[in-house]
Amino acid sequence: MGRKVQTLQKWDKEGKLKPISRTKTNRRVYTEAQLRDFLGLETQETRTRVIAYCRVSSQAQKPDLKNQREAIQQYCLLLGLSEVEFISEIGGGLNFSRPKFQQIMDSIEKFEVKTLIIAHKDRLVRFGFEWFERFATQHCCELVILNQEKLSPEQEMVQDLVNNPALNGGACEKS
Repeated sequence: MGRKVQTLQKWDKEGKLKPISRTKTNRRVYTEAQLRDFLGLETQETRTRVIAYCRVSSQAQKPDLKNQREAIQQYCLLLGLSEVEFISEIGGGLNFSRPKFQQIMDSIEKFEVKTLIIAHKDRLVRFGFEWFERFATQHCCELVILNQEKLSPEQEMVQDLVNNPALNGGACEKS
C-alpha cells in the first residue's frame, strides 16, 4: 500500500482497517479483499467490464477492423454476452505506446476488466504475448482469443515488416 507502519497502527486503533489476524511476531495480517475494499478497488465479483479489442497495423487494413468486430460480435452473441465495450485501434503490434492499448492495460492493472476478447493473439501484441497473458491472469482478467492459429516468430516478423508503412514507403525505386 506504500504506507508507513505507524499509519497502519493508527488505522487499526481507529478501527478503519482491522487486521484479520496477527503473526507470531505480532505483525498485522490483511486479506487482499480487505485491502481492495479499503482502497475502494472493485472486487472480482463486482467487475463486469468486458472489452473486445480490435487492431490493425495500417489504414490500408482498416476493413479488417470490421471483420474482427463481426467475429467477436458473433462470439458474444453465441455466449449471450451483452454490454461488450468494443475498442478499435490502428497501430503496429510492436508499438506498446498505442493509447488505447495502454488504457486497456491500465484498466486491467486496476482490476477493472473482467474479460478481454481479441480475434487473434497478435492483435494485442506481436511479441511477448505470454507476458501480457500472465499480466492479465495476475489481475483476474480472463483473456479470450478467438483464433488460436500459430505463426512462427519469423512469420510474425515478416507480417509486421510488410505492414509497417514507414518501411514500405521508404523503398528505393529502380531507374
